Amino acid sequence: MSTNFDRDVVVIGGGGHVGLPLAIALADRGSKVVVYDVSERAVAGINAGVMPFSEPGAEPVLQKVLANGMFTASTDASVVGTAENVIVVIGTPVDEHLNPDPNAIPAALETCMPFFSDDQLLILRSTVYPGVTALVERRLREAGLATEVAFCPERIAEHKAMEELFTLPQIVSSRTDTGRARASKLFRTLTDQIVDLEPEEAELAKLFTNTWRYIKFAAANQFYMMANDRGLDFEKIRKGLTHDYPRAKDLPGPGFAAGPCLFKDTMQLAAFSDNKFSLGHSAMLVNEGLPLYIVTQLEKRFDLENLTVGILGMAFKAGSDDIRSSLSYKLRRVLKFRAKAVLGTDPYVTEETDDTLLPLESVLEKADILIIATPHSEYRDLVTDKPVADVWNMLGQGVVI
Repeated sequence: MSTNFDRDVVVIGGGGHVGLPLAIALADRGSKVVVYDVSERAVAGINAGVMPFSEPGAEPVLQKVLANGMFTASTDASVVGTAENVIVVIGTPVDEHLNPDPNAIPAALETCMPFFSDDQLLILRSTVYPGVTALVERRLREAGLATEVAFCPERIAEHKAMEELFTLPQIVSSRTDTGRARASKLFRTLTDQIVDLEPEEAELAKLFTNTWRYIKFAAANQFYMMANDRGLDFEKIRKGLTHDYPRAKDLPGPGFAAGPCLFKDTMQLAAFSDNKFSLGHSAMLVNEGLPLYIVTQLEKRFDLENLTVGILGMAFKAGSDDIRSSLSYKLRRVLKFRAKAVLGTDPYVTEETDDTLLPLESVLEKADILIIATPHSEYRDLVTDKPVADVWNMLGQGVVI
């Protein structure tokens, strides 16, 4: 660490799902780290040793690095100037018209700009629209700063951060050899596998990764609808065609493909291709259409407008408390219009996040029909005499609706 800095790393926006696990992992591997976040509530909880979200294995590490003085969190923007490496975990959002805002990161960095210095390395960590790394570089140069910039995309899955940060290869990119070397040195404290790319290559690598997953889920969901429309069980078909057959082993089962990354990043890639990405748009139509398809299928069998529907699972993925971009909420909106009433429950989502949710027992008692929207393991042993739409095959009885 340079003698000009008190710390090794500052993580801007580090109170969230991407930044906080990274921050405490780096601190646990010997870097002195500070998290900068504008949320006073999040920072207070973090400094008290409490994770603001569910991430298995993270809280004991947080408490350890707080206790040994290697980690702290702050709402004071001036801490940005105290560290040699500045990691930014602010991503590129898409607006209500599905257009990415490439200026979101440069705009967010404006408040921190007075604290940057030439000797620092600025590392962009979240998914960005192609060209944002170069845009950040230009903004820094316009401000008279020689700060080096690297793009080193996050590649972890929620709930696996404390494992995958240490096991997955890390893509590292920078316009300069020294920027790449400095970023590689930092991330080698976590993993031995470093993959060198140019910034534009790394930006597309991240988008391609998430979009590829989104397209695979769309293919599975389209296959499911085809089979279901003929009264056939796609899960039985899938198990048969993948059995001991390596070329089909990556065919996923059907289910809601949602969350804060896959849909958004597919739309970013579509915008990058001047909206000529027909495959990505088709994937979006399939995945976003699954909740409506399920409701329409139920309407064919039941008098929905006179029945109460219970949604089991509101988080976007199994075992998570994260409801960001969860299709369970799209399902609920559709059902509020087409059913008599709709109830929701989730074993992980707290009242603080959604105060409309009920305990599972209440939903099982009051609902006439159930939909398993999130494949939480708690639903595998579900016992009920109510009809269940189970696209995930949690109950092992097939996926026909």
